[in-house]
Amino acid sequence: MSASRSHTLFSFGTLLDERVQKTLFGRAVPTTPATLDGYTTRPLQITDEAVIAASGLDVHLTLVRRLGSEVQGAVLHLTDEDLAAADAYEVDDYARRRVLLSSGESAWAYLDAKPLRPAERIVIVGDSIAYGRCDPQGGWAARLAAAHIARNEAAHRVFNLAVPGATLTEADEQTPGLLAPRRPDTVLVAAGINDFALPLTGSHTPGDGPARVADHLDSLAATALSHNARLVVLGPAWVDETRTRDYEGLRFTEARALALRESLQAWCDANHVDHVDLWEPLRGHPELLEDGLHPTPEGHQVLYQRLELLTGHCVAEH
Repeated sequence: MSASRSHTLFSFGTLLDERVQKTLFGRAVPTTPATLDGYTTRPLQITDEAVIAASGLDVHLTLVRRLGSEVQGAVLHLTDEDLAAADAYEVDDYARRRVLLSSGESAWAYLDAKPLRPAERIVIVGDSIAYGRCDPQGGWAARLAAAHIARNEAAHRVFNLAVPGATLTEADEQTPGLLAPRRPDTVLVAAGINDFALPLTGSHTPGDGPARVADHLDSLAATALSHNARLVVLGPAWVDETRTRDYEGLRFTEARALALRESLQAWCDANHVDHVDLWEPLRGHPELLEDGLHPTPEGHQVLYQRLELLTGHCVAEH
């Protein structure tokens, strides 16, 4: 049996309570004072009776992004078994994600399970679908930006840096130089059609396909974390293969799209990163695709509605 690994978990709430620690871990665990920049907190109503019994509280705190703010807490030093117990203790409103502490060290923390709800400054990188091709209104990204900024015009920002034709390779290469001036707290990486394209002639593959997805996502995750930004991976969207067999010298097949989708989901699950599946909202609806690949304005509205669920706000259908 392999030895249990050591994990660091930032906490600012009930996990610092020695009574809670003894209930979850069977002992008080070692802690080190720590600070998390760029966050503040808000109350969260708890309804899980077991969690209320362990903490003695029916209102806990959750983290919200706030440029210039900080949260004082501590890092818990946990084993594999401890971390699993902490995961079981946290309710579904929380998700364990990586954060960058003020010390420069990374640690786990329990963040809002809806990744766009606590966001203030969002950067989008991706290809022509994220760019909004085939939609005069700018696609799902423009709709998301309008709604996000309208909720707080003073603090909320969305920067759509998507480029038609871009692949994960190009996003990986270009994103590090794009983030610093925009000070993002959330980075949306839209992996799409160019990452599963096959040339109709020759051996060169313009997109990466599933084979190198993990390498590029590892790098993008490190880039996002270096800015203490939460990475959210989107896509791919469904394709109508009956209309995409010969598209500008490229072939887009459903089998390769599905392989990319599975690669994205597997990587995100293994690395505790948010994945937003854009496949199902369009699947089986060829009328929502302009050319079998790019959503129509109605298709972009459907994708926006899927993303808006991650904000915790309702969106009216059009």
